[in-house]
Amino acid sequence: MAALVSRPCNRFAGDVRVPGDKSISHRALMIGALAAGETVIAGLLEGDDVLRTAAALRLMGVAADRQPDGTWRVHGVGVGGLGEPGDVLDLGNSGTGARLLMGLVATHPFTAHFTGDGSLRRRPMARIAEPVSRMGARVIAREGGRMPLAVIGAQEPVPIAYDLPVPSAQVKSAVLLAGLNAPGTTWVVETRPSRDHTELMLRHFGADLAIEPTTGGGRAIALTGQPELTARPVRVPGDPSSAAFPGIAGLIAGNGEVTVRNVGLNPLRAGLYETLAEMGADIAYADRRTEAGEPVADLTFRSSRLRGVVVPAARAPSMIDEYPVLAVAAACADGETRMQGLAELRVKESDRLAAIADGLARAGADVTIEGDDLIVRGNGRPPAGGGPVETRMDHRIAMAFLVLGTAAADGVAIDDDGHIATSFPGFVALMNGLGGRIEATA
Repeated sequence: MAALVSRPCNRFAGDVRVPGDKSISHRALMIGALAAGETVIAGLLEGDDVLRTAAALRLMGVAADRQPDGTWRVHGVGVGGLGEPGDVLDLGNSGTGARLLMGLVATHPFTAHFTGDGSLRRRPMARIAEPVSRMGARVIAREGGRMPLAVIGAQEPVPIAYDLPVPSAQVKSAVLLAGLNAPGTTWVVETRPSRDHTELMLRHFGADLAIEPTTGGGRAIALTGQPELTARPVRVPGDPSSAAFPGIAGLIAGNGEVTVRNVGLNPLRAGLYETLAEMGADIAYADRRTEAGEPVADLTFRSSRLRGVVVPAARAPSMIDEYPVLAVAAACADGETRMQGLAELRVKESDRLAAIADGLARAGADVTIEGDDLIVRGNGRPPAGGGPVETRMDHRIAMAFLVLGTAAADGVAIDDDGHIATSFPGFVALMNGLGGRIEATA
């Protein structure tokens, strides 16, 4: 762990690839672990979050290993074939890994113990405990449904029909993964579509899964349990959340022109790019294609004069992880940007809503919180900068404010880079290779 400072650069430009999509990487490992045969994964994110998922699967009898050519090979054990872990499943900082694995093990007849780092142990897991308990599992947790906790798997799992209280890809995915080892049909109903990486990946491996529209624009997802999943190759696209950091630096830093190759553009993940277009960002798309059911393209970001916009709450599920770096772009824009309906940010790796507002204030931006809305007022120029910004053990807060430092006259300092590698190993080197000036503070 180190304190870093990011200083303004004269030109921010180049051609790069970002690490593989974290959400897809988790799912490729987990669903590959339940498929018959050997799944070969190219482009897997090798950040700490995903490596923790691989380690947890190994503790349950799955062979999942990196090969000399950089691919990963997963030897699946079949649906229902996981074994009782021989040790505690330590998911580090990974909320996605923890919540999805809780669902995965809930319909296996054994007990699994979960823990994580200080940040993860503060995050609520009751939203997973409630539906898996209805399927026959028991979850014993600390007050508030927090880790450390134990999942006592169902001896005779039952399928359920579950209405999501709020749109959440993690909760939806946990229920679907639990439903794989339950007889009959498991239903999940969401009032607004959330990320569908799990549905696409399940179909890729041969699951019987149907999706029906519901009144008001929602979706009902039906999964037939106890399928025969078959190993399939997976090529993980670049993470659109990670692409946002060098991309937005290209928009706000001096003489910016950054091309990011192989970016996943799932429509349920592309809310940030829709918002940036509304703000006047110059972003060009090239070589659009589809890989493992996911749309992919190469994106070029050029220095732009951004304007403030209203970001509706309905868009939040498609960009929930990108609000820290969007807020940085908003601080450099002309006019007011109002980001509505951000209650979910309060239960991320940190209280991201508070962390964003505090960091922007320390960097000299005009920012307020009204209820669950974040309001940033810019004057068309980057704020002066400053810090140190408290990252609160949150990788996206750390990276977002290092991006702001590429444009702020006085640069921006952060207090801790220790969690950046959970999602973006090599972030500082990549940014500096494009012209960034990020270095450890004295």
